[in-house]
Amino acid sequence: MSRELTKECLQDWIVKELTKQHATITCAESCTGGLIAGAIIDSPGASAVFNESYVTYANESKMGLLGVREETLERFGAVSEECAREMAYGAAKRAGADVAICSTGIAGPDGGTPEKPVGLVYISCFYRDKVVVEKLNLSGSRSEIRRGAVDLALELVKKCITSI
Repeated sequence: MSRELTKECLQDWIVKELTKQHATITCAESCTGGLIAGAIIDSPGASAVFNESYVTYANESKMGLLGVREETLERFGAVSEECAREMAYGAAKRAGADVAICSTGIAGPDGGTPEKPVGLVYISCFYRDKVVVEKLNLSGSRSEIRRGAVDLALELVKKCITSI
């Protein structure tokens, strides 16, 4: 099976760059369910930079594993900038990683509301004690939304590593 060249180059670039920096990366995923981690692990040399990952689909997992505050979930919900920010920070701290990439969203086909429609995804990246969050409004099937979030999450990692 072959991957898209741009995606392959991007994940390979991330692994090579983190290896040069002697840095590590972790993932905390909700709607992408491990696909971001899988994309990174597909890259040769990933074992030099990747130790662990978290799939925190349930709110209890977000709180217990990543330290997302119950107040954040009650006030803003799991699909929010605030939750994505806390997930990234918590994953980096728990894993002792230099970089954390996270996703939380609604992949559908159901579960959306007028305020938070299917396709709403927040991705976040922790790097050098800063967290950058991006709000995505994706469309397509459940699989397309999840794959789109993975691609954009990898782009966010590159952006953070090169610009912060």
